Amino acid sequence: MSLFFYPMTAFSSNPFAPDTTSAAAAFARLVEIIAQLRAPDGCPWDREQTHLTLRRHLIEESYEVLDAIENGNDDDLKEELGDLLMQPIMHAQLATEDERFDIVQVLEGICNKLVRRHPHVFGEVMVSDSGEVLRNWDAIKKAEKQDKNQNEKVSVLGNIPPALPALLQALEVSKKAAKAGFEWPDAAGVLDKAHEEIDELKEALDGGDKTRIGEELGDLLFTIVNVARWQKIDPELALRDMVRRFKTRFEHMEDMAQAQSLKLEELTPEQWDELWNLAKQK
Repeated sequence: MSLFFYPMTAFSSNPFAPDTTSAAAAFARLVEIIAQLRAPDGCPWDREQTHLTLRRHLIEESYEVLDAIENGNDDDLKEELGDLLMQPIMHAQLATEDERFDIVQVLEGICNKLVRRHPHVFGEVMVSDSGEVLRNWDAIKKAEKQDKNQNEKVSVLGNIPPALPALLQALEVSKKAAKAGFEWPDAAGVLDKAHEEIDELKEALDGGDKTRIGEELGDLLFTIVNVARWQKIDPELALRDMVRRFKTRFEHMEDMAQAQSLKLEELTPEQWDELWNLAKQK
């Protein structure tokens, strides 16, 4: 059985699209290498791994792919995508050894899902824009969940992975709640809510109750996520970009302080402000 249900050339006009035979062969080779690493005469480290021990590596490899994308280095991106691709194949190999499922079933599942959730590409459904595509996707996904859990209550928020980083989880919760109708009437209402949360945080800080301060801080952060959503900005990416800018500017401040023979720990607030403003100009 072919690893791919549909030849790439059937749907792509890109003359640089990879030959599917070569892609399938390369993928099959990687599957075989992973199986050999897990074999009795394979690698001791790989043989010790479980689904649980591999969790950290999956997260780390995902973030290394993000770093490569942000750095714009194709060689790094190519390498990191390979490292990330190894993770699901390793998990599938573990499942194969336990006779639970194999990599072919994983591939068949995602191929079937993509075809099923893109009826505007593989069927007769017509769409006008990406917004309609997303609405159709959510409707199909909801129907799938209901079919799978006919005797169980299906919450709008039920399929958000709890292991997501808090910022990403907040964005997903916000999106799904809004789609269900729990939404501000306009962007100004969200910003007003943010100011309200800031005032409540100030009150909590004045009161000194750590529990309430934590709650109000959480409320403010969640509201800021909603501000980002209304502006169609990914808060995770916005924060990552800000941290990168901060690190660059701070390194400039370190360089300028060193050039003036100044020690960072001895700088006055006024000197910090001066260095910061100079760093922002670079």
